[in-house]
Amino acid sequence: MRFERERRVRFSDCDPAGIAFYPQYFVMHNGFVEQWFDEGLKFPYAALIGERRCGLPTVRLEAEFTAVSRHGDALVLAASVARLGRSSLTLHTEFRAADGRGEQRLRLRQVLVCISLDDHRPRELPADLRQALQACVETSTTGDS
Repeated sequence: MRFERERRVRFSDCDPAGIAFYPQYFVMHNGFVEQWFDEGLKFPYAALIGERRCGLPTVRLEAEFTAVSRHGDALVLAASVARLGRSSLTLHTEFRAADGRGEQRLRLRQVLVCISLDDHRPRELPADLRQALQACVETSTTGDS
């Protein structure tokens, strides 16, 4: 199951040439991941961080920029879980034009590791979070990291 949301490229996302400045894609993506937790997984990200003291820092991020986005472009961001491990998950996210043609603009592969925010050591994904994530796994492959 993929989580999808539309987002418009804002003026603040762009460089002086009027195209999305590549670091801003990472800011867009980070906000989208939090939105996915809140709306798609029904798992409040603020509660995970605050009350449960569980962090999900990025340990690996690969990006492939395939076309430019300009100020005002509507993009569809779509995410799915490529791999679900014991303490980590690999997230695939695509940014595509929302104009009906769906031109790909960016493809991301991100590895997140679950840690305790008290000692910053890896920990198992909480069982309820794992259950929510399982519904978003692309294949039946699970790992042990």
